[in-house]
Amino acid sequence: MKLSRIISLTSVLIASTSVMAESGGDKVFEKMMQANNAAMQKYAAKEGKSAPIVKDYQYGMKLDVVKVVSVTPPIKSCEVVPSQMTYEDSRGQLTTLRYSVAGECRTRGG
Repeated sequence: MKLSRIISLTSVLIASTSVMAESGGDKVFEKMMQANNAAMQKYAAKEGKSAPIVKDYQYGMKLDVVKVVSVTPPIKSCEVVPSQMTYEDSRGQLTTLRYSVAGECRTRGG
């Protein structure tokens, strides 16, 4: 049951990236991030855990990742775009890490 919810969340996030590619707006991406945050809060409540702590990634940061719960996919853009990953550490604490990734660049004709 847990796996099916994670798969459905991932499907929604992937589908929303195609909408984002068409509109190209920061507002759409922000809504996608908010939807992911809401889903992670629901996940935490269901698992009996505290809501995820949100941290901004810094180079060299030590990460204690035991289980990846969610990753927002990069948008279709030829720029650096924000993303986030929620994971569980060895103490069972949920953390959402915000970071930047290269967008999925599509060129015309390719």
